[in-house]
Amino acid sequence: MSRSLLDSSDSRLHFAGHETFPLRYGWLKKAYDAVKTDQHCGESHCTIFNEDSAIALFGVGRNMVISIRHWAIATDVLSSEERPGERAARISTGRLGDLLFGDSLDPYLEHPGSLWLLHWMLAGKPGRATVWHWAFNEFHEPTFDRELMRRRLQRRCEELSEAGRLGKDRTISDITIRRDVECLVRTYFALTGGTRRAPEDSIESPLAELGLIQKGGVGELYRFRRGPKSSLPDEVFLFALVDFWRTYYPGRRSFSVDFLTFERGSPGQVFLLDEEAVAERLVRLDGLTDGALRWDESSGMRQLYAHKLDAVDEWSDLRTMFERDLGSAAA
Repeated sequence: MSRSLLDSSDSRLHFAGHETFPLRYGWLKKAYDAVKTDQHCGESHCTIFNEDSAIALFGVGRNMVISIRHWAIATDVLSSEERPGERAARISTGRLGDLLFGDSLDPYLEHPGSLWLLHWMLAGKPGRATVWHWAFNEFHEPTFDRELMRRRLQRRCEELSEAGRLGKDRTISDITIRRDVECLVRTYFALTGGTRRAPEDSIESPLAELGLIQKGGVGELYRFRRGPKSSLPDEVFLFALVDFWRTYYPGRRSFSVDFLTFERGSPGQVFLLDEEAVAERLVRLDGLTDGALRWDESSGMRQLYAHKLDAVDEWSDLRTMFERDLGSAAA
């Protein structure tokens, strides 16, 4: 059985934080711009999200301000660092935020690769969005409703609590679990006009465009859509692969197609790709990385080998992708 990163990772597990609001269009850029221009952010502490003026600055209520901060940190648009002796975490711009918004490569998230990157940041590793990681890596029901997901998540949280992964004597409340499940579904599934919600709550999350969660039958049944993802750029797949490789298997020299499809935290699992879709992308990585990663199936075992993993500059490849695609679109 694949190892669980929730059990083995050193990452601190987080629940809630989103104040029941899924990620919305425009929030990440607002958060990035606010921190970028706030002279206090990154020095000792960042007060921009705590000050009374934040409501006017972001144009939303107090709870939404907290949600904006949560999503920006969870997606690496912003970075949060806690230091001993300091009451508040230091907030600075994150590397993905610098790429998309600081360098203005895709400030309005027009490129599908941006949305896939945000999804990877949420679900690729346990951490700020623990339930997102769990759902895409450990919840494997063919169809589900919110109640089934809630029960499975509650059982998993009980296991994590017993193992001490949630902190000493800490448990996750039922209301927190319910809210996380509700928010996750609304992050990836666009609400229809027939749902009884306030108009502002019917604004779909940008990640709903990825189509990762679909209707699975009548009523409130859903399913995860596994298979080829035509909108997923090879550069984003490469980024996720290298991130996964360097983080969890830095000394490993090769991976099989099966491993990169089904291992928890792998690109195939997080992006919900099937085995053939993963294989097709691995074949293309040889050319994309100038031979730093090499595909081989001569022995009958379809494998990807690290010839020069350190030579892969995945951030540069992302930059090239944005400049090529959005530059040509503008032209």
